[in-house]
Amino acid sequence: MGLNTLDLVVIAAYLAGVTLFGLRFRRKQSTLKGYFLADRTIPWWAIMLSIVSAETSTLTVIGVPALAYDKDFRFLQLAMGYLAGRILVTLFLLPQYFKGELATAYQLIAKRFGGRLHSLTAAVFLVTRAAAEGVRVFAVAIVIRIALGGLLSGLSDAGRDIAAIAIVTALTVAYTFEGGMAAVIWTDVVQLSIYATGAVIAALSIAHHVPGGWETIHAVASQADKFRVFDFSWSPSATYTLWSGVLGGALLTTASHGTDQLIVQRLLAARNRRDASLALLASGVVVFALFTLFLLIGAMLYVYYSMAPPAAAFTRSDMVFPTYVVTRMPHGISGLLISAILAAAMSNLSAALNAMASTTTIDFYGRFFPRTTEERRVTVSRRFTIGWAVLLFALAIAARHGGRVLEMGLSIASVAYGGLLGVFLLGVLTKTAIESGAMIGMVTGFALNVYLWLFTNVAFTWYVALGSGMTFIVGLAASFLLGGGSDAGLRAGLRQSGEA
Repeated sequence: MGLNTLDLVVIAAYLAGVTLFGLRFRRKQSTLKGYFLADRTIPWWAIMLSIVSAETSTLTVIGVPALAYDKDFRFLQLAMGYLAGRILVTLFLLPQYFKGELATAYQLIAKRFGGRLHSLTAAVFLVTRAAAEGVRVFAVAIVIRIALGGLLSGLSDAGRDIAAIAIVTALTVAYTFEGGMAAVIWTDVVQLSIYATGAVIAALSIAHHVPGGWETIHAVASQADKFRVFDFSWSPSATYTLWSGVLGGALLTTASHGTDQLIVQRLLAARNRRDASLALLASGVVVFALFTLFLLIGAMLYVYYSMAPPAAAFTRSDMVFPTYVVTRMPHGISGLLISAILAAAMSNLSAALNAMASTTTIDFYGRFFPRTTEERRVTVSRRFTIGWAVLLFALAIAARHGGRVLEMGLSIASVAYGGLLGVFLLGVLTKTAIESGAMIGMVTGFALNVYLWLFTNVAFTWYVALGSGMTFIVGLAASFLLGGGSDAGLRAGLRQSGEA
């Protein structure tokens, strides 16, 4: 059983509805604060849901069930670290962001160190965010290829992927281009509600289809050790252990939520620091609950397909959940759940486009063309949004030949996060670090993570810890050798503060 006309109508109605909803926020934007920070008028709970939506993309919806289907619940150890990381961001980085009128994370680096490191950190964010986001956008193609296989039967696999990615990208760009951050956040709220509801419906459906319901699921999954959460082993190649999960997850989140413009921009859109802290901490609880739900779906699908094997073996476990939705769910509900997966994709893509456009405009264009008007910069920001959308489309096509999408996306992001977090820690925790020393440290930490990624079997969950540690130590030592004094870093920051 595949999708029928009713399902297609539901999907089309969703795509049209969410695009029109986003376009409701279209208005004359004359300032960057209005376009990129929604004039700091968003309530904390909406920012909280938007953070969750940005953090839990299509990779979560199809990738987390795949982890439990293949293995077990050990991924939750990483989610525990996510909770700890949010506390670190709240204590050490948020106070710095709310000291001045900042619009991007990298303006903080400009104030503390100077223009060269400002440019380097912003550029690293743009390059790695583009690469990681390309993987996330490609995940859409996996879903659409399964959902609309019959409708796109005249196309090759590559043609189907291109068509799927193009549709979602074009619709997302439409409201992101027009509405800015206000459109991004409020569509995130709607889309998160849709795919969280869809996940609950899917879990109930699987339980209904398994003979004996939850009792059978629990018995079979327990026997296969699917509910295992903790792994106390110590191995650098093991991706999900208590040590790599809690420590690695904490530092990964400190980097992603404290140095990545994708999340920092949402926090800066809060009315004040208190609201930003509340939104960030509460989002961790919601993310943990969602991860648990999607892992449960994966374990349930393991039981279901062990009793009712698919006609053809799955070529990749990322296909398991969307295949169930298309072939086993009642018509109409199938369309709703496919829409839910598309909701996750569109919310994350809109967030990335807005964050990348804000960084390009504020951290580069605004510094190189300081005399342009605010209105002109808003116009340029919209053009950057389109430009990044085209590049992400190309990168998504290139990602077709990668591995399991969830871990591929996290690995790419983690390679850069080590150096970024190390630099931010040098700026916040020390007074002796200077710009040249911090740059040497960042390059060293980034090189270490590239080496670990390409030439070793060290798990990606260790990249941020090792990269940030190397950046911090080398940056501090290099600053000392280059003659950094107790106030040298502050003097460098003051010289460049006008750039922020």
